[in-house]
Amino acid sequence: MPGTCVIGLQWGDEAKGKIVDLLTAGRRYVVRYQGGANAGHTVVVGDEVYKLSLLPSGVLTPDVTCLITGGVVLNPAKVLEEIEELVGRDINLDGDSLKISNRTHVILPWHFAEDRVLDTSTGGESIGTTQRGIGPCYRDKVARSHAIRLGDMYRDDFKERIFHITEAKNQVLAAMVTDGEFEPLEADAIYKQYSDFAERLKPYVDDTTELLLSALEQGEHVLFEGAQGSLLDVDHGTYPYVTSSNSSGVGISNGSGVPGKYLDRVLGVVKAYSTRVGGGPFPTELHDDTGQYLRDRGNEYGTVTRRPRRCGWLDAVAIRYTARLGGVDGLCIMLMDVLSGLDELHICTAYEIDGQQTNVFPSHVDDLRRVKPIYETVSGWKEEIDGAQSYDDLPAAAHAYLDRIAELVGCPVDVVSVGPGRAQTIVLNESLTQTS
Repeated sequence: MPGTCVIGLQWGDEAKGKIVDLLTAGRRYVVRYQGGANAGHTVVVGDEVYKLSLLPSGVLTPDVTCLITGGVVLNPAKVLEEIEELVGRDINLDGDSLKISNRTHVILPWHFAEDRVLDTSTGGESIGTTQRGIGPCYRDKVARSHAIRLGDMYRDDFKERIFHITEAKNQVLAAMVTDGEFEPLEADAIYKQYSDFAERLKPYVDDTTELLLSALEQGEHVLFEGAQGSLLDVDHGTYPYVTSSNSSGVGISNGSGVPGKYLDRVLGVVKAYSTRVGGGPFPTELHDDTGQYLRDRGNEYGTVTRRPRRCGWLDAVAIRYTARLGGVDGLCIMLMDVLSGLDELHICTAYEIDGQQTNVFPSHVDDLRRVKPIYETVSGWKEEIDGAQSYDDLPAAAHAYLDRIAELVGCPVDVVSVGPGRAQTIVLNESLTQTS
């Protein structure tokens, strides 16, 4: 399996980092290919908890090279902060274990400023920006004239470009600020700060596209790590309540530069229930004690932002859509232990809209807002399952729940997670951990 991909099938926060960490052993490369520091992955190793935003979860495994490719937008200060924290915790990160694409677009101070002054709501509801400059950076990437890539920071005209873009951005920002006095950005300070970033990042900068293509041609094993979730995909998600990149399976090739012929297996990561952060429709959302129960037991607060997540029942209609979109071969069902203690569980198996029943996920957000979920009720289980070591250790009701999910989505369950730790993972498809 030269190319294995791990993607989230919901609105993000599905615990993808744990699956990447599980599968990293035996891989030569682990690739982060889209998004920015708005993505948060938590990996628990023994008593140690690691929270990562930009670095791939594979950094915790020795003898693996982690790549940040051109589809990512890079906050230099944040990635340096993560590098320094891990080095301080005795994790080796040098130019051989971490490489950052020279094609990666860089988040600059004007992107943060634009994020602060832009109206990021629609119909009075926030689209969910994390205020980290991600969207404005992707916008400049597409517009091209004011974009700076990491490789540009080592060119002779870098200073000239910083001064030119700062002047243009100051004019735009001055027109956007409607309350208070506008403080212009200082080009000289930006140039000095980012020149320092460039010097500190220089050992890690490489042409990751060439590196990956050559590695795959030689049969090296590569693991691709998605960020956010498929329902947040800018083209195929619940637009406009989405992220700024292709966070579904369709983003793997354009974010990494790797053609689809090398992607042999796609794993879709799903919580055993549903969560969402920020605005946008959420058909199975619970506004009752059960929703709070899920939030408390699942510690449903953002890894990066600490925002409380909206919680609800599993939506099989949405997951079937994103699994098909990503060409998913197998499911990883996460946080199963959170459901312990509930007498009944509900799975959304279809929608009703305008009196008609459908299992097709709507393409327009306003139609999704109007759907009524049609639920199937299954038995819950009382016992705690966080100590389960095998599938047979799970209660019969948990077996039935997993089987029904697989049937509704049309994919087998390959992994079941019963807790945050590495050891709290039940692998049903043993081939996933075999790389030869």
